[in-house]
Amino acid sequence: MFKMSQYSFIAGVISIGLALGCYVLAIVAARLARRRMVMTGAGGGGTIAVGRRGASNVAAYGTLLAYLGLVFISASILFRTIASGRGPFANMYEFTVAFAWGIVVMYVYFVRRYRQPALGLIALPIALALLLYAMTIPSAIDPLGPALQNNLLLSIHVAVAIVAYGTFSISFAAAILHLTGGETGRRGLPGRELLDEISYKAVVIGFPFLTLTIVLGAVWAEVAWARYWSWDPKETASLVTWLIYGSYLHARVIRGWRGQRAAWLLVVGFGAVLFTYFGNLFFGGLHSYSGLS
Repeated sequence: MFKMSQYSFIAGVISIGLALGCYVLAIVAARLARRRMVMTGAGGGGTIAVGRRGASNVAAYGTLLAYLGLVFISASILFRTIASGRGPFANMYEFTVAFAWGIVVMYVYFVRRYRQPALGLIALPIALALLLYAMTIPSAIDPLGPALQNNLLLSIHVAVAIVAYGTFSISFAAAILHLTGGETGRRGLPGRELLDEISYKAVVIGFPFLTLTIVLGAVWAEVAWARYWSWDPKETASLVTWLIYGSYLHARVIRGWRGQRAAWLLVVGFGAVLFTYFGNLFFGGLHSYSGLS
């Protein structure tokens, strides 16, 4: 089962990479079609329509490949679960793969809901980078350390963190597209109003899961170390991340923040997510044995 997990992982990496390539080609094709429209005027309408259909078809292939990548990564996680006899979330390799999986799951969900595959231009590179990073770190299945020998809390705590991080990745993707696109979606990108809505909906989903992640982490800390909170660097980073996204929701709902200010706050928030994720590698602390949040 371990080898099956590795084979599925490689297939998932390839599928996600091909999906990203299709999306890039689709954006390039859409921009070329729009440029031809400007250069040729109404007389080139037929050629432009064909170009746009071609771009749409390429994007559709990219979405199918993203679905396929999700299937392969899901299979990799399932096979590793069977091989290890526990939730596969106990070390940096496992949580990195799970993080990437969460991004792809949330991407597929938001694409199905909003029909905006352009989100993949930002979300999929993050997932792909995580998968490539996972290839550089040990993937062996080792016995659990004493602090991790609570399979129920381990699985639930990390599962809710995956949902939170995955949705925050989508909010980040929409925020970046918002900052680089136009009011009505020039350059083949969605309009800013729609991107603002996607960002908000993603945070609305992710914030309660981040809250639950912190609460479950505190419960687990009490079980493992006999104290709910110890200001460990990863705990502190998680709290800062929670405060940033809480501030975003407050600013949007109470203050009516939208547009670039809100988008920049989401960029900062996702930076905090990445710092929370990778911080234990640099600052040690109680979480230095793993990639858990």
